[in-house]
Amino acid sequence: MKPIKILGIVGSLRNGSYNKALMRAAMALKPDDAVIEIFDIGGIPPFNQDLEENPPEIVKKFKAAIKAADALLIATPEYNYSVPGVLKNAIDWASRPYGDNAFAGKPVAIMSASIGSFGGARAQYHLRQILLALDMYPLNRPEVMLPFADESVDAEGNLTNEKTRQLIRELLEALVTWTRKLKKP
Repeated sequence: MKPIKILGIVGSLRNGSYNKALMRAAMALKPDDAVIEIFDIGGIPPFNQDLEENPPEIVKKFKAAIKAADALLIATPEYNYSVPGVLKNAIDWASRPYGDNAFAGKPVAIMSASIGSFGGARAQYHLRQILLALDMYPLNRPEVMLPFADESVDAEGNLTNEKTRQLIRELLEALVTWTRKLKKP
């Protein structure tokens, strides 16, 4: 069977991001029948509808990467009870103009890490609303929400929480299964 190509997107630009640690763990824990490629959204400029018909080159590359992927994996922090602006901005670019939504029909899994006690849960719930509006197929279980992330990531940026590592492994296995199920005619 052809491997499932997963595009990873991290909604944090911070070098020491706990969500980047989740994504690094995902790359190490992925099933053998999957590949993960990461797209860095850091260079995407603020969305400008005047430019949506002829977007910046990085937006074209982002949309092409999404379209080429079989599924997406998003790691998001929670800012002010919601998704970070940089992630929402990237989503807005890739879903525009009307009729050219790169996300349509894509399976997607979400994970989050936060230094707070909810582990990014509120951001995940807002992100799910956005993904449904984009005609995506979010995976429901398992939920990967890492609370008190500063206690579970070492100085080198490695995820040390074994329970979360196991959940990420299960999430990726479920995403591969979900993607194959959705691809069947």
